[in-house]
Amino acid sequence: MAVARRTRSRGPQPPAALARLPAAPLPASPAPMLCSLVAEPFDHPAWVFEPKYDGLRVLGRFDGTDLVLLSRNNQPQNFQFPDVAEAVREALPWPAVVDGEVVCFDDQGRTSFRALQQRFHLKDPGEVRARMDRFPAYVYLFDVLHLAGRDLTKLPLSARKPLLHDAVRWSDRVRETEYRGKTGKALWQQACRDGNEGVIGKHLKSLYVGGRSDWWVKVKCVGRQEFVIGGYTDPQRSRVGLGALLVGYYGDDGKRLAYAGKVGTGYTRETLLDLRQRLGPLEQRRPPFEEGEPPDRPGVHWVKPRLVAEIGFAEWTQNGLLRQPRFEGLRPDKKPHECRRERPKE
Repeated sequence: MAVARRTRSRGPQPPAALARLPAAPLPASPAPMLCSLVAEPFDHPAWVFEPKYDGLRVLGRFDGTDLVLLSRNNQPQNFQFPDVAEAVREALPWPAVVDGEVVCFDDQGRTSFRALQQRFHLKDPGEVRARMDRFPAYVYLFDVLHLAGRDLTKLPLSARKPLLHDAVRWSDRVRETEYRGKTGKALWQQACRDGNEGVIGKHLKSLYVGGRSDWWVKVKCVGRQEFVIGGYTDPQRSRVGLGALLVGYYGDDGKRLAYAGKVGTGYTRETLLDLRQRLGPLEQRRPPFEEGEPPDRPGVHWVKPRLVAEIGFAEWTQNGLLRQPRFEGLRPDKKPHECRRERPKE
């Protein structure tokens, strides 16, 4: 497993506030805290609000020598993002686990998952270096789980934020996530005007708990979530690779795959050819969908539900299908059985 390594020690002493906490070992496989989707933005004095980035969620685990970037499904990302791993390693003076989002930017200066896709699925180190120059990556850190031999997950967010701010040596590559207290509505409105993803709301008393929690919420500007690829159609006329992806999601029990629609837009020529190459070895005779009515006609190919795609869409129809869906990219950090239909809470 590739790691970023430091051979020299750093001098500053840990914050005095940590001395009151009992010593704890660095977690081997930390689990990220996840947000629940809510329907509307809100204002509240007990909450802070942050931008919702269009990137790759990572936990940076630094043992004092080696730094490993871990995705949501605990897969190392150092090979794909050696520039980010090196920068985070240099930014941490003590062993730590930090939480953040790796991003690339589009021509308008917005975080872009499409641009970040250019750094995924690479196997050649030379190609990684070439993509680093064309698609530079950055990381926005917003939380700290462990610091200088102390477990911080039992501290409230209001205490963890200052510790993160003081602990990290911030740079252009390693950036602090700005946050605003009380006023979630104004931040969400600005995000939507600027064409960004939305906002994240976090309760100031929230402890850090692995998994999904109502103490952290997300409010989106547009419909967007992960879906499982269960099939594809043949290309028509001058199109190459494939015509559309057939996608779905699992029920709450994680057992039955429900059909959600046909996604025919959002692809480049390169993406179409790459998807066809990835889906070919996964073909099977029977459809993986157990609910809904996927198309069943010549030119439809069924595949094992192994790949996850990020799909943007306008809304859900009354029949439970996606309206105006568009392909955004593959999600290597998401397991198929984790894909559920997101239903916003009040």
